[in-house]
Amino acid sequence: MQECYEMEKKKLRHALASIIKFHRLKCQKSMYLISNEIGMTRTMWGDLERAIKDPQLTTIWRVAEALEITLSSLIFELENKLGKDFSLID
Repeated sequence: MQECYEMEKKKLRHALASIIKFHRLKCQKSMYLISNEIGMTRTMWGDLERAIKDPQLTTIWRVAEALEITLSSLIFELENKLGKDFSLID
């Protein structure tokens, strides 16, 4: 059960990472610039884009603002990318 949860968490992180990177490139901002705008290190931003970190909600909110999108639209994209059957619980 724990192994399945970890795999699903990994899928979630990768989906979030691809959405974040897509929007950053769409904004034509470097990782350095966008991370600096919200007071985050470039390394931390890079970890988000490489799906290394499992960010807190407050971090996701700041990221959405830096990407000039709403938190709800980011979550909507995430849900669409993962599919309606995605779940972190059995």
